Amino acid sequence: MAYVRTYCPKVRVGNWDMNLRLEEDAVKEFLERKEKGELTVQKVDFLKHNILRQVNLSVSKDGGLHFGDVVMLVNVGGPDRECTSISINADISSLSKTSNPVIQAPCAISAGRSLQPCARNAFIITSVDGSPEGSALHYEQSFALKSTSGFAGGLFLTSDLRTFQKCAKKSRLQEVNLEEDSSFVSWWKILHFDPQERLEYEGQPIPANVKVLITHCKTNQALAVLGNQVLWTTYGREYEVTAHTFLDSHKAEQDNNHWVLSTSDPAGDGLLLLERSQPVDKATEPTQTDPGI
Repeated sequence: MAYVRTYCPKVRVGNWDMNLRLEEDAVKEFLERKEKGELTVQKVDFLKHNILRQVNLSVSKDGGLHFGDVVMLVNVGGPDRECTSISINADISSLSKTSNPVIQAPCAISAGRSLQPCARNAFIITSVDGSPEGSALHYEQSFALKSTSGFAGGLFLTSDLRTFQKCAKKSRLQEVNLEEDSSFVSWWKILHFDPQERLEYEGQPIPANVKVLITHCKTNQALAVLGNQVLWTTYGREYEVTAHTFLDSHKAEQDNNHWVLSTSDPAGDGLLLLERSQPVDKATEPTQTDPGI
């Protein structure tokens, strides 16, 4: 018996009606989610639009740090990493499920390479001992670091003793993250950069835009950036932040623990100083020419 073609591409076979209804329902659901702004790409755009919004840092009129100042916590960098700033490592799962979403606790942090002040990397120096706002911050005086209010949620930089269940994801060192409530685990203090002069500067006002150490009061571990622990975040390639004191052979803290609390002073020296501290690429470094040639 010769082969007879029993159907053509126009003939509907199988569960064609069910498949058609499923496709229509999927398109309808997609359009509804798009109208409500519930698509993943819309949530990511909303997150970046708000968290990368520019923030004005405080102006240090006397050159020092004060309670209530809005600053950036900038690590000066090292051989294996660039100059970075403490940043909120929030993704779409960090948004609260409310009509006006904000960053909710707990939230991770990382060291981002952007030095442009924004809601993601700006923190407020907050008093924990009753010191009035506007008063000077002194070496080894306890204080808290809080993210800006509004979309950033006003969360406190927090750390605690590491356990098997609670530690940094990559290095397994002491974890640092953002929490909603202020307590003893969110208290920090600043030490002088030079360990030989640390005792002499105890109790003295802290100048802005200089190298210091930021130490956790409860665990006595210094805030650190790990250049060998890379995190791939919504914002790109960044580094892990922990609370761990790295000492060299002379018992002095290494550059992982060196920080600058950057303000926006009138002369703009704060951010300019950080830009100058960036390593220069020899391939792009301008060469001096002989004016006589």
